[in-house]
Amino acid sequence: MFAGPIFSREALTAPRQLKHFLLRSGYLAALIVLMYTAGQATFGFQEIRNLSSLAGFGSLTFQVFSLVQLSLVIFFALLLAVGNVAQEKDRKTLILLLMTDLRNHELVIGKLSASLLSVLMLVVSSFPIFAILYFLGGVTFPQICWSIALCASVALAAGSWGTLVAFAREKTFQTISLGVLGLVLYLGIVEGLLAVVGAQSAETARWLHVMNPYRTVLDLINPWDQVHAEGVSHVSASGAVGMMLGITVLLNLISIAYVRRWNTSHAVFEQAMKKEEEQSQITRKKVKVIWSNPVIWREICTRAYGRKVIVIKLIYLLFVAFMLWQLSSTFGVLNPSGKLVSPAGVGFIALGLISLMLVNAQAVTAITSERDGQTMELLLVTDITAKEFVYGKLGGILYNTKELTLIPLGWIVYLAAVGGMSAENAVYTIIGYVMLTLFSAMLGVHSGLTYDSSRAAIANSLGTMFFLFIGICIFMVLLVEARSSFFLQLQSFLVFILMGSIGLWKSLTYKNPSSALTFAAGLLPFLTFYAIAEFLLSGSLGVCLWITLAYGFTTLAMLIPAISEFDFALGRTTLDN
Repeated sequence: MFAGPIFSREALTAPRQLKHFLLRSGYLAALIVLMYTAGQATFGFQEIRNLSSLAGFGSLTFQVFSLVQLSLVIFFALLLAVGNVAQEKDRKTLILLLMTDLRNHELVIGKLSASLLSVLMLVVSSFPIFAILYFLGGVTFPQICWSIALCASVALAAGSWGTLVAFAREKTFQTISLGVLGLVLYLGIVEGLLAVVGAQSAETARWLHVMNPYRTVLDLINPWDQVHAEGVSHVSASGAVGMMLGITVLLNLISIAYVRRWNTSHAVFEQAMKKEEEQSQITRKKVKVIWSNPVIWREICTRAYGRKVIVIKLIYLLFVAFMLWQLSSTFGVLNPSGKLVSPAGVGFIALGLISLMLVNAQAVTAITSERDGQTMELLLVTDITAKEFVYGKLGGILYNTKELTLIPLGWIVYLAAVGGMSAENAVYTIIGYVMLTLFSAMLGVHSGLTYDSSRAAIANSLGTMFFLFIGICIFMVLLVEARSSFFLQLQSFLVFILMGSIGLWKSLTYKNPSSALTFAAGLLPFLTFYAIAEFLLSGSLGVCLWITLAYGFTTLAMLIPAISEFDFALGRTTLDN
């Protein structure tokens, strides 16, 4: 009752939809497949003869499950909360909600709880799978309970942050970018303070420690690191759970207090008056010359994504400066202590992943903003060709995110200049990263054209990128654990690769199936696995070659139908012309 009718409607209608049951059963099936893959990578087809090996497998699987579920919860809680509110704004229906007798707390809490209903449902549903690990050994029941409780509290905190940003900002791209960068910057600030202040005060270090949920998960995974003086291990995440709930309450109080100030109904009339004033001043200003391709002209020369995109870039630059400060002493070190990647290389990976996610967000919102703003229909009645539209959008996306692409590339060039990596590996890394950037942009455009619902398009596009990153991390962890031949590794990961191919095929061919996209969906997970195996074997050229082949072919498989079947994808009929 506290959440109001918004949550009540979601709670009543969601269980009636088929996707509700498919999502829940699919998530549990994915965890079971991941457990099977971990077992095959660890034991293969050998017979288990002692309990210690079984307990070790249970402990390893609990580590993978906990870290994967926490990452999924953070990402999708933020994404769903942002998408739920942003969709209301894009469709101009939030004004209707503000005109009703809904109270502020009913609007904010209702939107938050409705967004997180599916996420919290999946967290609770995963408890039986975690309980299986308890019977295998290597993990205690309190570890499982605290891991589930931590994921639930983190979901509330991440969703509250996404709701606050979505209510405060107007444009969807701004909302997604600020939401992602805010979470990353929060974790970076906590770690920075822990490194600077934590060494001087044990009490401050303890408070900062519980503010990072990943540190708490690592404590739950390794309870013997927290041992009392009497020799008893301490298994608890009460401090972190309480901290996340406190952050949730604080963020929701801010949203409740300012939701109507941020979204006043008279803002619509103010925008209309402002447009009239701008039109009246056109005669006194120099008329802008529109390029031969009006789509890319609008993307580059106008403020199509809001006036405060510069804020996003400033926050991104702040994050880059923070990473440079943290890793400044490691740039000239080449893979110290036998590690696969140097600390500066890890910094590039983190920076590159964030940039790719933001490029993808820019790409998908470039299409969905046209549809939600009802300007797509205007484009359909013009003589703009498919190539002008698609290439114009891609050019505008790459131009507007040029800082997000050039800074990671500059990071690699500087790393090679100071001796942190060889020039050959730097060239391979640049080629691979440029290809991944093009793939991210094209995936966003493809999802925007494929899905009619903006919320579905954004969730599908960013979700595909996120699952690719999560899959790569899981592959690397289990491959290092396996320590076997490539043939045996391929056998153990075959089910996992097959599940990834099916999911990617469903995503890419949702509306416009093609043989090329089907082939790309089957090829990309396999070649990604092969590239990871090649990297773990200290390969360089092979990694670049297979990444370029896999993601380059998939990019072309999405690009060619977009420019050749543009009318069919958007529902426009120009056959008579």
